[in-house]
Amino acid sequence: MRRKRMAIISVLALMALFIPLVPVWTIDAAATDAEADLAQELTNPLADLMTIPIQVNYDQDIGPADAGERWQINIQPVIPFHLNERWNLISRTIVPVIQQDDIFPGEGSQFGLGDTSLSLFLSPKKPTANGLLWGVGPILLLPTATDSLLGGEKWGAGPAAVLLTMRGPWTMGLLANHVWSFAGDSDRSDISNTLIQPFVSHTWSNAWTLSVQCESTYNWETEDWSVPVNAAVSKLVYWGKLPVSLQAGVGYWLEAPETGPEGWRFRFQANFVLPNLFSGK
Repeated sequence: MRRKRMAIISVLALMALFIPLVPVWTIDAAATDAEADLAQELTNPLADLMTIPIQVNYDQDIGPADAGERWQINIQPVIPFHLNERWNLISRTIVPVIQQDDIFPGEGSQFGLGDTSLSLFLSPKKPTANGLLWGVGPILLLPTATDSLLGGEKWGAGPAAVLLTMRGPWTMGLLANHVWSFAGDSDRSDISNTLIQPFVSHTWSNAWTLSVQCESTYNWETEDWSVPVNAAVSKLVYWGKLPVSLQAGVGYWLEAPETGPEGWRFRFQANFVLPNLFSGK
């Protein structure tokens, strides 16, 4: 059973990452200005783009015996809704598919969905006079885990915000949110987590991008920090006429709870750019 689950998740990862590479060999290495601009727009979490990033993460040395490992595929559709000439509503969803082994003593392996998070950002279409882009709104936590060891079995909600600026080839900003649990299994621990995620990236004229970000989370219930620093390179290519950003990265856990992951982590991502069916145009 464990081998079957690993085979399934491996196939999903390969489909997410390598199918877009099939037509890439026919693409000229030089990128147009429009391609470079699109590559940089993909570094903006408030961009007026409908995208489906499929992200694969691998973490290790998890659990009380540091014997566990976790593969997690995050399916992250981003949909901008045009409210009027001045405002957009950006929907960002994360649906995790998880395979984990030997994290909980005596429990073996688990495979399935984790808890889903949905963020909504109300954002002006144009930046401020200082060139700042911002968005604010709620974040919702939905207990969609298919195994009790893959989620918290709690409903949660809280505020979320993004602030960023784009200066030449640079994109710099901060994403933050806080989630409190308000309902769910009373036997499970309450949730009170703060996420602080600074990010910076540089995009070149050939549509290559280098990005660095830190997904710092503080658990107010256990008073523990989780601080992974991630660096990645990405390239905008085309699958037929469909733009796809392919990314590979590595990270390191600077801080984690006693039973959390340690050491190096790895990340791969394919970000598909789709026509916006909800633009209202």
